[in-house]
This record gives sequence, structure tokens and C-alpha cells, in this order.
Amino acid sequence: MNSILKSILGFYYKVSPCSQAGQDLFALEIFGKKGTYIDIGAGQPKIDNNTYLLEVKNEWRGFCVDYNQKVKHLWEKDTKRNNKIYWQDATQFDYRKAVEDNNLPINIDFLSCDIDPQEKTFAALKKVINDGIEPKLIAFETDKYRESIDYEKLAYDFLFTKNYKIAVYDVYSELKKKKIYETWFISNEVNFDKTSYSQWVKKFNFL
Repeated sequence: MNSILKSILGFYYKVSPCSQAGQDLFALEIFGKKGTYIDIGAGQPKIDNNTYLLEVKNEWRGFCVDYNQKVKHLWEKDTKRNNKIYWQDATQFDYRKAVEDNNLPINIDFLSCDIDPQEKTFAALKKVINDGIEPKLIAFETDKYRESIDYEKLAYDFLFTKNYKIAVYDVYSELKKKKIYETWFISNEVNFDKTSYSQWVKKFNFL
């Protein structure tokens, strides 16, 4: 593939019609329909959203947490997203109570953790785990391409002691292979062999 064609395709191409890098498709690959989720830093209800496809098309239950009031009107207008969204600080949120209030299991299937700045993403991740929630799959934003701190290592060191392993590493969006921004962790109880994102994405027949 020549560089000009690659640039053109990279402008339009996405693995998933909703999420940035196919986080929703990976969750579906592992758990199928009718799973459970927590989406931290959900952003808009559909565009670049990791749980729209799960909730609207695949009957997943869960809730979102976002502090950005600028996108609240988009959620209020959206008629397809019915699961709860909390407009609160994800680093101070009571996840245990929210799980109970929404009749979700403690060992939810999928946690998406993506807020700014990056240290808050890590703080939110620790808050979820320390609240006693046990996600089976975690999509954790590292922003490795721009951060001087290695948040992948910090997250790994923290999660390793909680019975997690890396499932997919060096995750990038679209065709921006040098813009590595996320790592996907998975519980040791889930049978999945570690792989790079560039290898995982080949199943979609796009190089």
C-alpha cells in the first residue's frame, strides 16, 4: 500500500463505526451479547464511544461516568441510549453503589477508562478496583505517544497484583500506528493469549 493511499484511507478508516480502535468489537469477541460495562470518560453518546454498539445493538447493561457537561445535551437528545450516565468526577465516584443501584454484577465484563489528564485516568482505574469492582476486560488509555510517564507500566504493576494480564498492547486508532494511546488488560481467568494491536486488527482484513 503506497503512502498516499494509506493517508487517504487513514482519514476515513475505522475498525468500528463507533469506538476509536475497536474496543467494543473486542468486548463482543470475548463476551458476546448481553454483557455488562462501565464507561469512564464516555464523551459523546455515539461518536468515538466505546459502549454505544454494546448497549444499542447488543443488549449490554451498564453505566457511563463523565464530568464534561459540554456533551450533556447530546445525551439528552439521544433516544437510543437508555442506560444511566452520571455527570460526576470519575476519581471520586462511588462505583460500588452505582453497580448495586443498576443491578449489575461486581465482576462486570468491560471497563473503559479514558479521561484527561492521564493521571486522572489512572486514578479512576484505581478507584474502580479499590471500590471492589472486578472487570474482566479493561481498556485503559495510556497516551504513550505523548506522555513522559509510562502509564502502561503503572497500570500493569497495579493490575498484575489484582490477577490481570495484558491482552492487547500498542493500541492505536485508525492507521496512526505511531500514535499508541491504549492498552487492553484482561483477567487471568479469561483464556486469551497476549497480542499486539496490529496483529489483532488483521482479522478485519485491513492492513
